[in-house]
Amino acid sequence: MDEGLAFDYVIVGGGSAGCVLAGRLSEDPAVRVALLEAGGDDRRWEVTVPAGLITTVPSRRCNWALTTEPQPGLNGRRGFQPRGKVLGGSSSINAMIYTRGQPEDYDAWAAQGAAGWGWADVLPWFRRAEANERGADALHGADGPLNVADLRSPNPVAARFVEAAVAAGWPRNDDFNGPAQEGVGFYQVTQKHGERWNAARAYLHPAMARPNLRVFTGAQARRVLLDGGRATGVEVLLDGQAQTLHARREVLLAAGAFHSPQLLMLSGIGDGAELQRHGIAVRHALPGVGRNLQDHVDYVLNVTTRSPDTIGYSLGAALKLPGAIGQWRRERRGLLTTNFAESGGFLRVGAGATRPDVQLHFVIGIVDDHARKFHWGHGYSLHVCVLRPQSAGSVRLRSSDPAEAPVIDPAFLSNPADAALLLAGARAARAILRQRAFDPIRGRELYTEGVEDDERLLQDIRNRADTIYHPVGTCRMGQDALAVVDPALRVHGLQGLRVVDASVMPSLVSGNTNAPTIMIAEKAAALVAGRG
Repeated sequence: MDEGLAFDYVIVGGGSAGCVLAGRLSEDPAVRVALLEAGGDDRRWEVTVPAGLITTVPSRRCNWALTTEPQPGLNGRRGFQPRGKVLGGSSSINAMIYTRGQPEDYDAWAAQGAAGWGWADVLPWFRRAEANERGADALHGADGPLNVADLRSPNPVAARFVEAAVAAGWPRNDDFNGPAQEGVGFYQVTQKHGERWNAARAYLHPAMARPNLRVFTGAQARRVLLDGGRATGVEVLLDGQAQTLHARREVLLAAGAFHSPQLLMLSGIGDGAELQRHGIAVRHALPGVGRNLQDHVDYVLNVTTRSPDTIGYSLGAALKLPGAIGQWRRERRGLLTTNFAESGGFLRVGAGATRPDVQLHFVIGIVDDHARKFHWGHGYSLHVCVLRPQSAGSVRLRSSDPAEAPVIDPAFLSNPADAALLLAGARAARAILRQRAFDPIRGRELYTEGVEDDERLLQDIRNRADTIYHPVGTCRMGQDALAVVDPALRVHGLQGLRVVDASVMPSLVSGNTNAPTIMIAEKAAALVAGRG
């Protein structure tokens, strides 16, 4: 064994969960930790500048830029799945929204076999992670690594959305992570001093000078190595050469809802028929690997405007950009601190709903096809997504080649209940956009102008809906035959191998998934270290 490549813990994936694990586990100077990230360093302007996400989400900059299989529920279209390929993972390219979901989500996890993951169990780990600039209380922490802040320069058009939603009958809510989630308001964001505060800045950068932590970038994991029923290391491509990193204690997969199940299957861990179809020897049969893919299906309403407060493509916008760059450099304030989806809300729109079942994100520009389709001029957008979809899909292998992307099938709108709820959410969203607060800046709806009947609106939903970037569940926690990990996140039937990322969620939480993923990794780090 090459002792230079031998570690106590080998973490695969330098995203949100991997950064937490590396930072927390390396706090113990007696252990040696390796972190593998297929992408590069996150210290680059498009990550640091909050508005830089407009360059990363629609492109391959810091982004795996994956695609789905054709979706029958979306009229046969392939969906787009941006995932961070950089230290910090998707926390380096997301919209920085800090939400946790609803307490009932976590109590449902416990009821599904994830003992110890109910709301009362996970709240301390949320508080441990959080440094909320509003201060600490029973629901918030103020001393954690993850900075949570109010937007420094909120956009007046985002405030119009809140005014309009209140006029439409929805309550104002200034803290979606407070005692109640329902209502509309501004989101808090993972920023600090006007800069993105991703998981790498929160957890990894402060730890990188430690002699017991080694971070490998440009490192593509190929498979987990097994000796009988124990994980002993990871085969990884480093500088174009296949090498083995040995794990004396544990291998921790934190590669996300797409790549963690892919890596398990490439290692011979998964459904036997699926593995054999690709010529992979079955090392450990585990039929649930890659199943239970859940994601928030999302529909966007776009409206044109002449308002210069919105972000768009125009001569006026170009003339304003140098000043905005200068303001950000001098003050870390102004237009470049935006997360675009500045305000939003959680609504009950389904018949008999007792808690919010759709989420809104109001964006201060036109977002069409993940910002990959350009429109000259200005506008604003309102996203509506189904919080707890009934549809579930899968992640499978495309081949035995680790360099090939997996087969991603979210099965969007395969359950008719999701389509009905998304339609009801779209109706509620349009009612907000038609309030008087928008009258001074109103233009026309890009795709739905004059569309009033449900059949045509549902057709537009199927024509344009897609993910809002929250895939989970493909290595889910539980105790049944299709569960992949136990409540300590250990892969069932194997030793020395855990999965720690959003793939372990038994079901999707009612909100953005980054904060819950960081919470999972905080709790997991304590479990691994024997403190959980």
